[in-house]
Amino acid sequence: MSDQRGSGLRWIGEHAYQEANGRMPGMLRGISLTAARGVDTEEFLVRLGADPEQLECGDLYKERHELAIPPDMGDVSRAMYGTCGAWLYVLEDTWAATWSLGYREVPEMEPLVGEEIICLTLNLGPGPSRILHAPGDDARTWQAEFAESTGRNSNLDAALHAAGAVFPTAYDGVHSQEEASRYFEEHHHDLPARVFAGIGDYCGLAIDRATVEAGTLPLVLLPVPQL
Repeated sequence: MSDQRGSGLRWIGEHAYQEANGRMPGMLRGISLTAARGVDTEEFLVRLGADPEQLECGDLYKERHELAIPPDMGDVSRAMYGTCGAWLYVLEDTWAATWSLGYREVPEMEPLVGEEIICLTLNLGPGPSRILHAPGDDARTWQAEFAESTGRNSNLDAALHAAGAVFPTAYDGVHSQEEASRYFEEHHHDLPARVFAGIGDYCGLAIDRATVEAGTLPLVLLPVPQL
């Protein structure tokens, strides 16, 4: 069931693979999410590659096409960001989340002890959609494809299970390959919504759909890592 208030995170997953429907001032389809807590907002965005001067300008996402991109930035992801409780979130509707592309290779993006980072990257190009989780108790990042858990039996995994975002497999000791395949065929269209809902429940994170569609959150320009 959709969140009638337009908040929570389930609505993001419901529109994950929707066809583009003209140009809108904000985002709706194909959104990847990076959320972090235990971080300073500007500092974390700069670690992602943002220009501090651009952040200070206070541009809104809906104004993104009015800004000239510095030629030395290369490929750019036009993202929006906000906060909810202790969490900073970054939304991108390019093919993947910037943090997911750079956290292994760009030293500034590496997760630090004491900060928690969760990334849901759709990978609309090559590669599967993934859940990335740096819990902050060490510098490790765990990952799983959509329909899987991270295998850590963590509170995050419990939230994914509770949301129905962990699908049966032939290797779980319960289901046959035929049963697992049938379940996937029947429910895969709802999978992104379940994943986003589970992560929203784990974080207590709600993002207002109307605000995102209107593009009235702050804009951040993120250079796409050249790996």
